[in-house]
Amino acid sequence: MIAEVNAVTFRQRLGEMLAHVQYGGDTIIVTRDGDRVAALIDSALFDQIRALRSRFDELCGVVAAGYAGTPETEGLAEIDAVADAVRHGR
Repeated sequence: MIAEVNAVTFRQRLGEMLAHVQYGGDTIIVTRDGDRVAALIDSALFDQIRALRSRFDELCGVVAAGYAGTPETEGLAEIDAVADAVRHGR
């Protein structure tokens, strides 16, 4: 479950919020003045997100190296065309 709480409530109920995340697998979104400012997530999920981001950054580097010297619009058009073909089984 994903719950949103304002910063004051979060501060007042921190122990309860930690228990919801740790034992219930919940995610808590903290808001201030109606804006989302932070998220409290399970540490295993955080580790997965960090690993995925690291891998994504590596892949972006490979793609950037492969398109070095190619005008950005041309490279993006080619990438979009390939992605579209994969999505539609061509």
